[in-house]
Amino acid sequence: MNSSGDSEPEETSPPSGSTKILALTVCSAAIGGTFQYGYNISIINSPTSYIQSFINETYMERWGKSLDSPQVTLVWTLIVSFFSLGGLVGALLAGPLAVHFGRKKSLLLNNVFLFAGTVLVLTCRAAKSFEMVIIARFLVGMNSGVSMNIQPMYFGESAPKHLRGAVAFSSAVFTAFGIFLGQVVGLTELLGSQPLWPYLLASNALPGLIQLLTLPWFPESPRYLLIDRGDREACLQALGRLRGGEPPVLEIEELLQEQEQQQQQSTSSKSGSAVAKSPWTLFKDPDLRSQLRTVMGASSAMMLCGNDSIYFYAYYIFLAAGIPPEKIQYITIGTGASELIASILSNLLIERVGRRYLLVGGYSLMSCWSVVFTVALILQSHGVAGMAYLSMVCVFAYILSFGLGPAGVTGILPAEIFDQASRPAAYMVAGSFMWISLFLVGMLFPFIVKNLGSYCFLPFLVVCLVSAVFLGLTLPETKGKTLAEITADFQGMNKSTKEKSKGQVEKPIETHYKLGAACSFTNLMQDPEPDHKNGDINLNVPVEIEMNQTVPFVAT
Repeated sequence: MNSSGDSEPEETSPPSGSTKILALTVCSAAIGGTFQYGYNISIINSPTSYIQSFINETYMERWGKSLDSPQVTLVWTLIVSFFSLGGLVGALLAGPLAVHFGRKKSLLLNNVFLFAGTVLVLTCRAAKSFEMVIIARFLVGMNSGVSMNIQPMYFGESAPKHLRGAVAFSSAVFTAFGIFLGQVVGLTELLGSQPLWPYLLASNALPGLIQLLTLPWFPESPRYLLIDRGDREACLQALGRLRGGEPPVLEIEELLQEQEQQQQQSTSSKSGSAVAKSPWTLFKDPDLRSQLRTVMGASSAMMLCGNDSIYFYAYYIFLAAGIPPEKIQYITIGTGASELIASILSNLLIERVGRRYLLVGGYSLMSCWSVVFTVALILQSHGVAGMAYLSMVCVFAYILSFGLGPAGVTGILPAEIFDQASRPAAYMVAGSFMWISLFLVGMLFPFIVKNLGSYCFLPFLVVCLVSAVFLGLTLPETKGKTLAEITADFQGMNKSTKEKSKGQVEKPIETHYKLGAACSFTNLMQDPEPDHKNGDINLNVPVEIEMNQTVPFVAT
């Protein structure tokens, strides 16, 4: 470690435990977070007939007559759709929860909705009430809505810049893992039988319990601690634990610059401290319209592209291919496995290929497979041999293409392109558009199939094509960039603020600072000067580097 004062600092290897705490934090947060979304949309499929029988039997005992088949289907549609409505409510709650309680505590509190739904679904048969199942699915939807927004925010704020995409993309990996595991647990040999379906729906409590027991031991988001709460010491401790040593110089400098920007914005708006923005404020801010438009389009496209619908359509495709009905449940597991494999592959590629190429490439591939799928369905309806097997190939290829890009990159975008004050509101907007789109697709897809027949995937083809073109034109690459650089790219695209951005965007942080270089923050840990007692950080405090060099923290 001895070197001359004018020598170039060597790039120190990261500590052996540099990613251990971060990886464990990801697993603990995700197992009770986005994993629950995938698991809960998956486990509802196998007990469909059993729940419909329970609805009819309950109604007969209560009123002395049975429901007609369309009426049973209507109640079943309510059970399915209330999950989406609960997700919408959860998405709207996520922003205030993340601001007032923090990212980690919000994920822990979110389990209250889950456990309440578990109690309802376990007691619904004893109470002879199918309404309890509807309420339970609504509460589970709220749990998923909160976690789908806060978890990517938590990951994006906790990961280092060079791992930010991979860590945030792990949300999609756990979603796909939840879908796959839900399909496995829903097999008739396990919990997918008539006597056990309430326990199948209640099995989501186990991941929530694991999160409650493990997540309290891991750090809160360093960005939240410094910028929202103004707690320097807690921020440095959390950052040190997540990095497996002393906090990196470059990362602290980036945090300080972002905090200074927030304080300047608060001063210009005559507020005493950095205040989280509301969704309405985002819509009124012309400097954020490009970012907001991109996030709304990406979130809507993620659900309108028809990937979830193809899961439901897979049963009929496999049946037409000659697979025995009792074996289809095993083949269907392959669809969940396909998305899981694709999401893992994309997690490995995202820091090499970039976000923009994965998104545009994913939707482009889905467009191609939509065309092939439509042709196969048309030829299959005319009795052409082998088309059912081509349709099966299209199902797996469509899901693989979705998992490669849109499934994971979409959730990362608000964390990367919005600042700390705007991020919770941005996730509220993105989540709202996502859940509304999911609700619309779930309600309209049966009518699309009924009226369009073999052409039922043409609307999804249009969505995928438009999404690929739109995101290709509006989304700059965010891989490895600071928030200032990403903001500059967006403002360069936004004609209304192009001239304004030339004088306001900060100069990017110098690249010769080594990411991950260890430093000692004894000076920062000391009490601030009297004129900085209100939580402001003196950006001119020098920081002692391990290699006996001094790097001043100066906001350029």
